[in-house]
Amino acid sequence: MDILGYGVCRLALVPVRMGPEEHAPQVTQLLFGDHYELLRVHDKHSRIYIRIHMDGMEGWIDAGHHHGITQDYFEQINLANFKITTDLTCSILYKKSPLTILLGSIVPISNSELFKMEEQFAFNGESKSLGQKREFEFVKTIAQKYLNAPQVAGGKSPFGIDASGFVQMVMKISGYQLSRLPQQQINEGHKLQSLGEAKPGDIAFFNATKSGLHTGIILDEDRIIHVDGKVRIDYLNEDGILRLDTKVYTHQLVGLRRLIAAA
Repeated sequence: MDILGYGVCRLALVPVRMGPEEHAPQVTQLLFGDHYELLRVHDKHSRIYIRIHMDGMEGWIDAGHHHGITQDYFEQINLANFKITTDLTCSILYKKSPLTILLGSIVPISNSELFKMEEQFAFNGESKSLGQKREFEFVKTIAQKYLNAPQVAGGKSPFGIDASGFVQMVMKISGYQLSRLPQQQINEGHKLQSLGEAKPGDIAFFNATKSGLHTGIILDEDRIIHVDGKVRIDYLNEDGILRLDTKVYTHQLVGLRRLIAAA
């Protein structure tokens, strides 16, 4: 599919949908700073079809949410080690107007003098370099910032997120790239043979009773943080996830991957 143009998200949160219809299912979201390729324009010109650069996810966004950039700036974003936000919310001044952005947003501020930014920002908040890889204690801190966020299909924000989006965002903020979908994630990183090999920060995969492949992040030898109705912490053993509140097994363990050490 030919590339028709390039864009970058300049809003706090933008839904990316399966189809061009207004109420089509949400497949993922754009956060501030996510950049993408423009692949198609709907006949009515009210929707555009994009491919997100970071994970290759494709879908439709409202044309009013599109912010076009040049190919040169798109390629510059690919090379620059920008900042990623680590606060639940941060404030920026963009085009002299205040904007609140969310945990995991990318702010085009770089320590390198090689890059001349096309846009000017004033940023106030906590952040780290996007490419800086952090250890488990940082991963744990970021994961717990999402606690009690409601489960939302296709969500990637602390105000609505799904299981694979949660794992992807926590790892992204911590400096590790991971695909968007659980059936992709289960093939990334280093495969572990049993829970006995696992350590905090490893990613666990499960067969769910209600849906397809499920995923979460191991906190310690018997706890996991994952999304089930909301972001929550439950027990974990060789049989799967045992809910703290109901003492019922909800997900059967089917796979384990190590991303941190494999990077």
